[in-house]
Amino acid sequence: MKVLKFGGSSVANSENIKKVLAIVAKASEKNKVAVIVSAFGKTTDKLLSGANAALEDIIVAKEILEFIKELHYHIIDDVIFENKKEVSEEVTYLFDRLESIYSGIYLLQELSDKTLAKVSSFGERLSSYIIANAAKEVFDANHADSRDLIITNDDYLNAQVNFTVTSKNISAFFDKNKHQVIVLGGFISSNSKEETTTLGRGGSDYSAAIYAADLNADELQIWTDVSGMYTANPRVVKQAYPISEISYEEAMELSHFGAKVLYPPTIQPALRKEIPIRIKNTFDPENPGTLISNNPKKGTDVKGISHIENISLITLEGGGMIGIPGFSKRLFETLSQHKINVVFITQASSEHSICVGVYDTDAQKAKIFLDETFSIEIDRKKIKPIIVENDLAIIAVVGESMKNHQGLSGQMFSALGRNNVNVRAIAQGSSEKNISAVINKNDAEKALNTLHQQFFEEKTKELNLFVTGVGNVGERFLAQIHQQKKFLKENLKLSVRVIGISNSRKMAFNNEGIDLENWKEALENGESVTLDSFHKKVKESNLINSVFIDNTANQQVSEVYEKYLRASISVVTCNKIACASSFENYKTLKQVSRKYNASFLFETNVGAGLPIIDTLKNLINSGDRVHKIQAVLSGSLNFVFNNFDENSTFHDVVAQAQKEGYTEPDPKIDLSGVDVARKILILARESGYQLELSDIENNPFLPVESINTTNNKDFYASLIKHEDHFQNTFKEANDKDCRLKYVAEFIDGKANVGLQHIAPDHPFYNLKGSDNIVLFFTDRYPENPLLIKGAGAGADVTASGIFADVIRIANN
Repeated sequence: MKVLKFGGSSVANSENIKKVLAIVAKASEKNKVAVIVSAFGKTTDKLLSGANAALEDIIVAKEILEFIKELHYHIIDDVIFENKKEVSEEVTYLFDRLESIYSGIYLLQELSDKTLAKVSSFGERLSSYIIANAAKEVFDANHADSRDLIITNDDYLNAQVNFTVTSKNISAFFDKNKHQVIVLGGFISSNSKEETTTLGRGGSDYSAAIYAADLNADELQIWTDVSGMYTANPRVVKQAYPISEISYEEAMELSHFGAKVLYPPTIQPALRKEIPIRIKNTFDPENPGTLISNNPKKGTDVKGISHIENISLITLEGGGMIGIPGFSKRLFETLSQHKINVVFITQASSEHSICVGVYDTDAQKAKIFLDETFSIEIDRKKIKPIIVENDLAIIAVVGESMKNHQGLSGQMFSALGRNNVNVRAIAQGSSEKNISAVINKNDAEKALNTLHQQFFEEKTKELNLFVTGVGNVGERFLAQIHQQKKFLKENLKLSVRVIGISNSRKMAFNNEGIDLENWKEALENGESVTLDSFHKKVKESNLINSVFIDNTANQQVSEVYEKYLRASISVVTCNKIACASSFENYKTLKQVSRKYNASFLFETNVGAGLPIIDTLKNLINSGDRVHKIQAVLSGSLNFVFNNFDENSTFHDVVAQAQKEGYTEPDPKIDLSGVDVARKILILARESGYQLELSDIENNPFLPVESINTTNNKDFYASLIKHEDHFQNTFKEANDKDCRLKYVAEFIDGKANVGLQHIAPDHPFYNLKGSDNIVLFFTDRYPENPLLIKGAGAGADVTASGIFADVIRIANN
């Protein structure tokens, strides 16, 4: 004997019902089958909506009823052929009775639990009758009313089963019945007075388990719209996958904490008889689904991650509780008396506080009753008034073998901490089958994805990027990400998604990842942007391993880094302004980065794609000390002076450098020495020295008029006007057989930048194109410095440096 239960989604329409009939036909070829069905689609919700509407307006109630009728008659037309008239007449009779009940509700202005149970029963009474008659036309089948078999107490909406009477009824009925298939409605039952009762929402699963237990079924199959129990909710965690086998206890834990494919009490009758339960997909019947049994095959230590939303935390605390017995008893007694379900419990070992989790809908009621229960202690200041925290969720990591694996709780909370998920309370049973944590409801999706990645996706790490600035550098960065996406996934096990992009006018977001072949179109069709609106959207996305990337040279953008870091969102930037701002701000960004476990990387601030800052950090972290730095740090200035001579004009060379992307959008930043001063300042600070930008001695080579211009047009005009000055500067160096290089120096705590004459025997003399070079003189390299040399400007190398910082974050 097999028991097959089909949920509302499996019988939502005639097409689905035909799939159900095909499944039942195949299952009944070798076994007798009991088929338990839910109401069609969302029929029960609509029935109750109609009942509530009837209290106010019978016209509205009848409109809802007409909608329900239309669905049922449409299904009859599609699946019943031989007995259509007979079935339609019975269904019409049931709807007439239902309409009479609605009219009674309207006239009496009363809607009792007894009436609600009767109204909600019509969904399963109709669906089971229609499906049974459709089945009769295909194979040997019959219909039975569960209200005649499952007997309960008088709790109409959440009835408790009288298993002694129910077991006798089911056994007697199935012993006499010779049909191969019996179709019954789930959820519905009756009391000893033959009044309709219901088993509570989700009760169709429970009905199926009762039948399976009493019939000693070989297997209970729960048919739904997913292929089993998943490692996490697949609608929230895209990488979730079905669990092949799981124990009863593990399934109970997962279902209790929100795994919606199974109603928690369902397992109890099957568990008592050790009947295997299989979760199957009506729309993929060949998929094996999930087998729930007493002895599942060993799999991973963590079997699944689940969560419940809309939770409130109720806290009873105060010094007057310590050493005084009875507080816990009174707390739980009060909640029980008022039918408030507790879904989470934790208590401090000091007995100073007890926390319980309840559903949001019960929170205020719980506070009122508990404040009343403990009113004397509250008045005497022995304990505080009941504290209620709303908008929370419970996340649970479940696995029967977790107790045999050390460090799982550490992995869980470390992963949550890295992604700025604050834990409000923790509970772990001594059996260690479940580790539960209360978190903010808004963090639930991020927490699920974080923990799923931690326990089930160890080979692939997801990185979510938010990119501001899509000019020369930004455009090339996006192109590199797009080009390398497959390589990253296959070789570094890294999934990189660009979730948000912005320029100075618009922003575009897609939580599934922006199509990098069409990002310009997405941005053009995006919404208006401000720094605050972009930051708000990034925070609302609330994705794991989030990284904010600044490809601009904008001061206002640099001023929002701290906001991102405080939200545990890493920052990668080629914008030098933040790290060259006040030392206090620089230090704050570093401290916030460490405190909130968010990387703050700015390798491209000095030397574009060259590993200058990273090398310097490694020296300092390994105990070395820097005494002197000599460097050519401006790729744009090196390009300019490598291409400028008596046969060219300074204006034309600078214009060429800007055109080829070697300068900042405002070339005066490079030529004034400010950019180089910022770079040597950053290197000095990374070496452990406390300097301000004003401490850097800047020896400019530009005429004062050029420095004082306020726009590019005037700046370029001044270069033409002072061409003689630049020619004289070149001639002076050339006459000494020297080359012009713009050099930054840091020696024992002091720094300067300026144009120098470089002799042929100096390492800087043959520096070509836009290359940079840095010489580090340290304790370990006192005479022969550590030298780093290579391309130090250009959009492509800068983009590759940003890309490298992103990879560094992924590897942390």
